[in-house]
Amino acid sequence: MKKNTGADFEQVSSSGIHENLFAELYYFFSTNKRWWLMPIVVVLLFMGFFLLLSSTAAAPFIYTIF
Repeated sequence: MKKNTGADFEQVSSSGIHENLFAELYYFFSTNKRWWLMPIVVVLLFMGFFLLLSSTAAAPFIYTIF
């Protein structure tokens, strides 16, 4: 069994191919052909956005949506 020294991880992390979360997600979806996960990720992002807004002055407007 090959012992992993961490050099592979350092090489990949310093390559700078993926710069942000959305690029990383797109790369994951396109290489692994997991496009069925996209609606789940979108719904989770919207729910997180609504939770963030629920603690602001926009809360009464958000509660009328549901």
